[in-house]
Amino acid sequence: MMMAMLERGGLFPLTDAIRLPDDDNPKGYYEFERVKQLEKGDVAWLAEAKGKAVKVISALLKYLPPQYTYHVVYMNRQLTEVLDSQRKMLQHKGQTVDPVSDAQLAKLMSTHETQVKAWLIKQPNFHVVEVDYNAILNDPVTTAQRINAFLAYGLDEKRMVGVVDHGLYRNRGKSVTIRQGQNPS
Repeated sequence: MMMAMLERGGLFPLTDAIRLPDDDNPKGYYEFERVKQLEKGDVAWLAEAKGKAVKVISALLKYLPPQYTYHVVYMNRQLTEVLDSQRKMLQHKGQTVDPVSDAQLAKLMSTHETQVKAWLIKQPNFHVVEVDYNAILNDPVTTAQRINAFLAYGLDEKRMVGVVDHGLYRNRGKSVTIRQGQNPS
């Protein structure tokens, strides 16, 4: 949803259209496969990414080289919803679902998220704004305004808001918040 909002607002996305829309994500994935090679040192593509929106998962942020400045829109979502969505995608593809419990996965993901955010704060070349998936659904206007102000690109906020599709909010999690140091139940 965020990549579509940025695109509709006027920020060109860097994608390769290899991963096509499907039942799990009917509006597309907005991915650029070379991003997955950051860990292996493939950063040559970053020169063509300047001024564009690029989807990078949090685990790969630390592999972005320090000679560039990054504006990161960090999307938060309830861990139960993320896990449910991932499980359903694996099932639809006929892949085995990890036998690790949701509680264990949620704890691992929570720890990872805490570590990534702590790392980001220390990086002088990373500017970060956090947005909440559910907040976008509840108040897309405010979120579009925040992102536009953060990026200072003169994005079309009205077009950004028009992307929000409540019909795609299919993996609704339980109201469970897991914080660092808590045992999920």
